[in-house]
Amino acid sequence: MANLKEIRNRITSIKSTMQITSAMKMVSAAKLKKAQDAIIAMRPYSSKLTELLQNLSATLDGDTGGVYSQEREVSKVLLVVITSNRGLCGGFNSSIVKETIKTIQEKYSEASVDILGIGKKGTDVLSKQYNVVESYNDIYDDLTFDNTAVIADKLMQLFAEGTYDKIELIYNQFKNAATQLPQVEQFLPIRPIETKESTNVNLDYIFEPSKIEIIEALIPKSLKTQLYKSLRDSFASEHGARMTAMHKATDNATDLRDELLLTYNKARQAAITNEILEIVGGAEALNN
Repeated sequence: MANLKEIRNRITSIKSTMQITSAMKMVSAAKLKKAQDAIIAMRPYSSKLTELLQNLSATLDGDTGGVYSQEREVSKVLLVVITSNRGLCGGFNSSIVKETIKTIQEKYSEASVDILGIGKKGTDVLSKQYNVVESYNDIYDDLTFDNTAVIADKLMQLFAEGTYDKIELIYNQFKNAATQLPQVEQFLPIRPIETKESTNVNLDYIFEPSKIEIIEALIPKSLKTQLYKSLRDSFASEHGARMTAMHKATDNATDLRDELLLTYNKARQAAITNEILEIVGGAEALNN
């Protein structure tokens, strides 16, 4: 059994850890509320914008939907992998890394794959196995639509120039504080509307000035919104995962502290008992 000093040092260390994990939990809980409100408010707008764009594209013939709708033979793929800059958030980052590796091995084994990293954790791990062409790790310092639009413009340019035949986003979709769902979402080319009977699509719109001009204006906005939504989803998921992880860490530290306190009390009681026995034994020896 460890001596009393060692046990006291371990208890002190665990109490310090509990203070840190508890503080991180509260910070993440505060940030989560704001991030959750932002993504929940944004989803209806993003979904409706995408639906409108797909409906308009479905009414156009051939390649009139623009370069961003062109389907090509997939030989060069870019995966935009969205993770966090910091750890201590459970399986948040590892799930995205695993999903990325799975996608490359199962879906694009015959293609050349590059990675654009958003978030330091995923970039650091994947760069050891795959070609990371660029990383945007500072985006979380000021996560705004305008800053995200710069990345979206870069992706649209790479696709339009033919550098890549397909671009996909891999990120965690926020469901609740305890659940994050890894998503592989096609960014470019724009997917056509998926309906059982495409001829029965209800398009009750009045177009001004024209469908093509509207689509040309909507496509960049829709793609920028899609990327921004993915980053917002990932940002909320990160804080939810960290809050949950720190809550569990605090609970585990509390259990360990209680066990050590019990061990410490038993050890101290044993030491006191031994001292009493020694005193009694010494007194009896003097009496004899």
